Amino acid sequence: MVTTAPPLTGRSAAPRPRMSRMRRREALTGYLFISPWIVGFLVFTLGAMLYSLVISFSRYQLATDTARPAGLANYEALVTDPKIATALANTLYYAVLAVPLEIVLALGLAMLLNSVRRGAGFFRTVFYLPKMTPTVATASVFLLLLNGSTGAINRGLAELGIDGPNWLLDPAWVKPSIVLMTVWGVAGTMVIFLAALQNVPRELYEAASIDGASAWRRFWHVTLPLISPAVLFNVLVLTIAAFQIFDQAFLLFHRTTTSGASDASLFYAIYLFEQAFRQFNFGFAAAMAWLLFLIILVISMIQMRVGNRFVYYEGGDR
Repeated sequence: MVTTAPPLTGRSAAPRPRMSRMRRREALTGYLFISPWIVGFLVFTLGAMLYSLVISFSRYQLATDTARPAGLANYEALVTDPKIATALANTLYYAVLAVPLEIVLALGLAMLLNSVRRGAGFFRTVFYLPKMTPTVATASVFLLLLNGSTGAINRGLAELGIDGPNWLLDPAWVKPSIVLMTVWGVAGTMVIFLAALQNVPRELYEAASIDGASAWRRFWHVTLPLISPAVLFNVLVLTIAAFQIFDQAFLLFHRTTTSGASDASLFYAIYLFEQAFRQFNFGFAAAMAWLLFLIILVISMIQMRVGNRFVYYEGGDR
C-alpha cells in the first residue's frame, strides 16, 4: 500500500544550513576586495544617474547652483526641438552604416589571422596597434588623410582616375568619413572574433570537407553558428557605442564653437555635450541623456530577443 506524506503546513521542509565560519570569512574577504568597485559604482555611476534623473525635471543653472522644478518641460522640449530629430537621425544613420561594416571587417581580419601559422603573434600585434593609438592622434592623422585637396586618400583615388569627394565639407560624406575613422580601431572587435574562431573544433571542418562542403558552406554551416554568441555580443557592444558616438565627430568637426560644422555631423552625444557644457542647460541635457538611455535599452532588448533565436550555445539552451 502506497501512502503519501501529509502536506507541510506552517513550516519549511528543511532548515537552510548555516554558513560556516570559513565560508563567511571567504565571503567577507571577497566583498572587501570588490568594495572599491562597489563604492565607485554607487557614487559615480548609480548616484550620478539618479541625480541626473532628478535634475531632468528641473531647470538647473550651474552659475547659481540652483535647481527650479520644471515638471515635464524638458521632456516636452525634446519633442519640439528640431535638432533632437536631426541628431537622432544622424546617429541612427551612422549606426546602421558603421556596425555592419565593423562586424564584417573585424570577422574578415580575424579569419585571416586565424589562418596564419608562421609569425602569427607578430601579425596580431601589428593589426592591434591602431587600437592602441589615442583618439586625438588618430583624428589628427585623419584630418590630413581626408583633406579634400591635399589628402592622401584623394591623391590615391586621383591616381586611379577617380575624383575624390570633399570628405570634411560635403554633408553627404561627413558621416562616411567618421565611419572610416571608426573602423580604423576595429581591432578590439577582431580580437573577440579571433578568440571565438580558435574555439571552433577542427574536426568539424575536417568532417565537412570529407562530405564535400565548399569553403563558403563550411563558413555558413560550421563557423558562423559556432561563433554566433561572439557575433551577438559584438553587435550589442558596437550598437551601444555607435549611439554614443562622440570622440571622432567632436575632434573632426566640433573642437571649437567657431568650427562651422554642419548639421550632418551633429550626433546625439555632440548635441547633449553642447547643451550641458556650452549652454549650461543641464536639465535639458539630463533629459536628453535619459532619452538616449531608453533608446539604447529598447534596441538592446530587441537585439537580444531576435539574436537569441539564431545563436547556438554549446549546452543546447538559448
